[in-house]
Amino acid sequence: MRPLFEELDFRPTPLGDLILRRRRMAMLDDLIVYEVLLGDAFLMSSLFHDVEEALADLGLAAVAGKKLDVIVGGLGLGYTAVAALRDPRVAELLVVDTLAPVIEWHEKGLVPLGATLTGDSRCRFVHADFFALAASPELGFDPLRPGRRFHAVLLDIDHSPQNLLHEENRAFYSAAGLHRLAAQLLPGGIFALWSDDAPDEAFLAHLAEVFEAPQAHVVKFPNPLLGRDSESTVYVARNLQPCGVSDLQVANRPALE
Repeated sequence: MRPLFEELDFRPTPLGDLILRRRRMAMLDDLIVYEVLLGDAFLMSSLFHDVEEALADLGLAAVAGKKLDVIVGGLGLGYTAVAALRDPRVAELLVVDTLAPVIEWHEKGLVPLGATLTGDSRCRFVHADFFALAASPELGFDPLRPGRRFHAVLLDIDHSPQNLLHEENRAFYSAAGLHRLAAQLLPGGIFALWSDDAPDEAFLAHLAEVFEAPQAHVVKFPNPLLGRDSESTVYVARNLQPCGVSDLQVANRPALE
C-alpha cells in the first residue's frame, strides 16, 4: 500500500518553492490525490477539477466554428487542457505555463494526465509567462507564428481577478489589459476565465468595456472534505474587435469558420 503522503518534486522558483505531492486519503476510501503548492499558496488538487473542466466546456461551447485554435493559460494538473481536447473541433491547443517544472511533470509522466496531453499531436506546451504574452499582441502566444490570433483563450492561473498569485498580474484584469488580449482573438473569439471567488461585478464591468455580453457562470461541485457543495465562477466573453490592433499584421485563418 502506498504511504499516506509522498513528495514527488520540489523546486525553488522565482515565484516561490514549487511542490508536487501525492496523498492517499484514507477518509475517502484510499483515494489517490495529487496536490500542487507554490510558496504559501495551495494551487490545485486533483480532488477538485470540475470547474477546470467547466472552463473548457463553457468557453468552447460559446465558439461557433469547425477548426479551432485554442490557448490555455496555466497547465497545472492538466484538467482544462484535457477537457479542451475532448472537443473534436480543436485543431491546435497551446498550453502556456511560466513554470518549466510543471511542463516537465507532464512530459515525464509524474502526473496522471501527462500522457494524455503529450500523446495528443494537437497539443503543444509553451514555456512562457502568459501575462507577458497577453500584453504583447504584436508577438502573441505562439513563438512559431508571431501575431497569430486564436478562437479561444481559456485562463486558469490566478485564484481570482482580485486574489492574484503575483501583484504584477493585476494589469491584465483592467480594461486596458483585456483590450490587449482581445487583439489576439479572432472576431467572435471567446475569452473564458476560472475564478475561485463569487462573480465580481467590478471585473464584469471591465469585461463589458471590451467584450460582448460577458457572463459569469456559477459552477457548483461536490466537496467531500466539507460534506457539501462548493462554488466557483467561470466568466465567458465574446470578442468584439474586428481585426485587433490597427498595425498588427496577422497570418492566420480568417475568422471563425
